[in-house]
Amino acid sequence: MTDRTLRPPAPTSADVARRAGVSRATVSYALNDNTTARVSEATRARVRAAAEELGYVPNFAARTLRAGSNRTVLLPTPDIPVGPLFSRFLIELQRGLVRRGYAVVQYGAGDRAPGGVEQARAWAELRPAAVFGANGLSDEAVRVLRGAGVRALVAVASAPVPGLHTLVLDHSRVGAAAVAHLAQRGCRRIGVVVPAEPELAVFAGPRLRGAREAAAAGGAHAEPVDLAYTEESAAELAGRWRELGLDGVFAYNDEYAMLLQRALQDAGLEVPADVAVIGADDLLLGRLLRPRLSTVRIELPGGAPLSEAIDRLVRGPGEEPEVVGEVAVEVEWRESTGRG
Repeated sequence: MTDRTLRPPAPTSADVARRAGVSRATVSYALNDNTTARVSEATRARVRAAAEELGYVPNFAARTLRAGSNRTVLLPTPDIPVGPLFSRFLIELQRGLVRRGYAVVQYGAGDRAPGGVEQARAWAELRPAAVFGANGLSDEAVRVLRGAGVRALVAVASAPVPGLHTLVLDHSRVGAAAVAHLAQRGCRRIGVVVPAEPELAVFAGPRLRGAREAAAAGGAHAEPVDLAYTEESAAELAGRWRELGLDGVFAYNDEYAMLLQRALQDAGLEVPADVAVIGADDLLLGRLLRPRLSTVRIELPGGAPLSEAIDRLVRGPGEEPEVVGEVAVEVEWRESTGRG
């Protein structure tokens, strides 16, 4: 006799129903948090306790078949680094979707061309109800996904994407807000850090564009300066700062700003007397610097309202493309740009 024959069968919803003294339908309502069914809190608690005692786990695939539609939201794995801000946003979004009964699946593109038909077919095999982060899809890729039953395709882009729902994240507004603040503080020659890491170009390009537009509007000049995320690169840039003649700098984000601010101070420059420094993302570490770091706070939509919007789009797939959320920016003025 093998260990396999000795292993007891997995508990079923019928076992849970018998243990709790309720119907199988009530077990389904209680464990799936179905708010349309009238199940008392006491009954829900009894069913959950029975499920825990038996070690019962609902079968997501079977639940999908009974419902007649998939409850999976595909979250393509970003092919570029994401910082703490966007990581927290993704966690909140996943929590919101799970509370609404969805399973969130992260899936990478592998060697497939992003946005291409091959990638779309790989996604389509999972039969998701929605794809969040459906960026750069070709028309044929969109047809493949919709033909597979995907009910909502949501892109994250700087402007609404034709044919898709969009979360608008316009990075040019981040650069514009930072440089407008520096110009208002009296800076006239403003450095704009462009990270040397090529994968960040998708963010750095729009931030530089917004910075240049704000500088021109404020009677200042924006000068791009390259910086790799290393102490050596920051020290080299700080060493020739006086030669560059820049009196302010928007350092791309808080991490690059903290790196550069320390290098500037090590090079004998005073912040903000010699050079005003501002970052973006409002990281806690920036508040612990001396002087404390001014920053552009980026307000991403909350996970709850965005998950609600995705759920609505899944339930009403014929709706016209819409903006499901938009990012707001606001400057947090601190000592590194002259606040006393």
